Amino acid sequence: MAGLRRRGSTLVLAAVVAGVDQLSKQWLLQQPAAMGRPLVPGLINLRLVWNDGAAFSLFRNGALWLGIISLVVSLALVAWIWQRGDQWRSLQAAAAGLLLGGSLGNGIDRWRFGAVIDGLELVPFQFPVFNLADVAINLAVLCLLIDALRTRR
Repeated sequence: MAGLRRRGSTLVLAAVVAGVDQLSKQWLLQQPAAMGRPLVPGLINLRLVWNDGAAFSLFRNGALWLGIISLVVSLALVAWIWQRGDQWRSLQAAAAGLLLGGSLGNGIDRWRFGAVIDGLELVPFQFPVFNLADVAINLAVLCLLIDALRTRR
């Protein structure tokens, strides 16, 4: 029963991440003149960018095959969660949910628009414009690193 609950929680987290990501992108698309508009003054600006590549604009114009990769990764993650999710520690389950949600969020963009919608720009320093799905994927990596450090001790 606990394993089913853990798998379910992981899948719910993924759905919440993908849903919030999609809602934030829809909201961004509805903003008039979203270019350079402060969201958190001095820290984050809204800046609408269509990324038809992968992270850091790698593989430009690869939306179709990147969309296929997103779909395959998402299906593999669901299978992995269902098969192994009952054996994970909390941080591992959170990482899987964040990773799946981020992959779904950006994958949905690729299938709907042929590009990923990015809209968050860090003001204090140069960094590629990103979105909430990207944040979730990076948080997944952080969760896995913390879990690995904990188990190593």
